[in-house]
Amino acid sequence: MRLLKQLGAVAVVAIVGSQAVNAVQGNAWLTLVVGALAAALMVVAYRWVVRRTERRDVSELAGRGAVGGTFRGLLIGFAMFAAVAVNIAFNGKFDVHGIGSVSGAISMLGFTAAAAVSEELLIRGVLFRVIEQRIGTYLALLASGVLFGAMHLANADATLWGATAIAIEAGFMLAACYAATRNLWVPIGLHFGWNFALGGISGLVVSGNGETKGLLDVTISGPELYTGGAFGPEGGIATLGVGILLTVVFMVIAHRRGNIVRRGNHRTVTAAQSAPVVAVPAAR
Repeated sequence: MRLLKQLGAVAVVAIVGSQAVNAVQGNAWLTLVVGALAAALMVVAYRWVVRRTERRDVSELAGRGAVGGTFRGLLIGFAMFAAVAVNIAFNGKFDVHGIGSVSGAISMLGFTAAAAVSEELLIRGVLFRVIEQRIGTYLALLASGVLFGAMHLANADATLWGATAIAIEAGFMLAACYAATRNLWVPIGLHFGWNFALGGISGLVVSGNGETKGLLDVTISGPELYTGGAFGPEGGIATLGVGILLTVVFMVIAHRRGNIVRRGNHRTVTAAQSAPVVAVPAAR
């Protein structure tokens, strides 16, 4: 019941916010404002429903540490994209032709903020966190990651392989990030940083959602195995490899901090019990 109440409360705000963002997408500044507002309201809804149903401080999404945690996540997301871009450049072409669309980048700021916050709160904040208490960290990571990948099958240029890649490189990785930090601001920042670097800055396809207009005019070419084809770089092995590497790094940190929940333990690990959040380099 707690799971359904929390999912329902956050999902209602997320759906309304998504509809509002889509309604104003023709106006870059309105998209930014509405997207940021939707993200903020989702945070409020999450804190309210978790506090109400679990009767505790919502330490994983506390205001204190929000800026630092988000910034660390952003750095990891940008570093992840840089590693993928270099990999694609070595195995094909990653060409920057000049400035793209400033208004497109502004729109992507709002759209990405709403998308990153909604997906992290629903999938990692509610689903992963709640079921982890019953089935343990590893099975919860697997289940939430597979669901996260399946959600992307609804995208315009979705493929089964693309959704599978998303499940592994992002679904597993972002759950591992939360397990390591027990802080939702870090995966929110990571998710936002990756998506914005991919679509908002480079103007490349994000998760099979079709063409986007970013700050730069970038084209990639080469073997589809690396570029991901119509699904975008997230459907290529360059992103898959970096995502798997980050997952391993995060899980090692989670083990060292004692943040792994064993199946049947019914234990909850909170941010207050976990070690301080540290930046994790996306080294290759």
